[in-house]
Amino acid sequence: MLTILSSQPTSQHFPALSCVVAAILWGILWYPMRLLEGMGLSGLWSTLIVFVTATLILLPNCLHLRAEFSKHKLDYVVLGIFAGWTNLAFILAVLEGEIVRVMLLFYLSPIWAILLSVLILNERITIKGFLALILAMVGAMLMLWDSKIIDITTISLADIYALTAGIAFAVNNVWIRKIGEVPIEMKMGISWLGVIGVTACAIVVTKTPVPEITLSSGTLAFFIGFPFMFLMTWTAQYGVTYLPIQRSSVIFLLEIVAGAVSAALLTNEIVSVNEYIGGVLIISAGLISVIKEKKHYNP
Repeated sequence: MLTILSSQPTSQHFPALSCVVAAILWGILWYPMRLLEGMGLSGLWSTLIVFVTATLILLPNCLHLRAEFSKHKLDYVVLGIFAGWTNLAFILAVLEGEIVRVMLLFYLSPIWAILLSVLILNERITIKGFLALILAMVGAMLMLWDSKIIDITTISLADIYALTAGIAFAVNNVWIRKIGEVPIEMKMGISWLGVIGVTACAIVVTKTPVPEITLSSGTLAFFIGFPFMFLMTWTAQYGVTYLPIQRSSVIFLLEIVAGAVSAALLTNEIVSVNEYIGGVLIISAGLISVIKEKKHYNP
């Protein structure tokens, strides 16, 4: 199955659709993770269990690709470290902070990603890509604006998690694009091993005790690891592998919409008119970013 999924896209729209699916799934990840926390699993331990589960499912498909590791050792190390912090810091942020605030700070990542894509990948920022980015960022600010966001005295640990996760996410996406023609299941495996490594180190450093795992919490953690985490990681990595960073970064802003709407539905938060308008702008920017002339398509 993975061999088929890792092949070249048959349509120029499929990588973009993958990014949309990934953005929605990441936007609602906070809810099952909070359920685990309510069952007695801390953010560190729930993250570790989820990603160990996902890695074990993928492991058989990666074993025959172990020779690939020697060809990109440094790239894989960089990918593992930044992917590890991206996932762990994002999960800790949505567990500890306000969902919309976390999403806004995390999704400053397109700014870092576009700058890095110019510096590392030598990608050219097109006028259309620039306009789509501006439209998406205006939508994000309109949707999630809070005067407290610019007040430095209100910065919390969750804010730091979200901001650094966004920076690491940008590096991660650029590096996936840089590696290019490497099996996606290998990239996924390395990313998940990075999460496991970073999280295990955090557990040791913070001396977080081993929690009691019940049938309910264990079953939910397994389900989040597979198929939930498997699908959301594959779609994200597939998308950024075959799309320029400036396009995938804008599409990923749809996660803000998913996060805000799910928070409103599941936490009884009220979605304001500004948030609805901002969501429309973000979706519009995503649509603009995926419109591409066929003659220029070269994944």
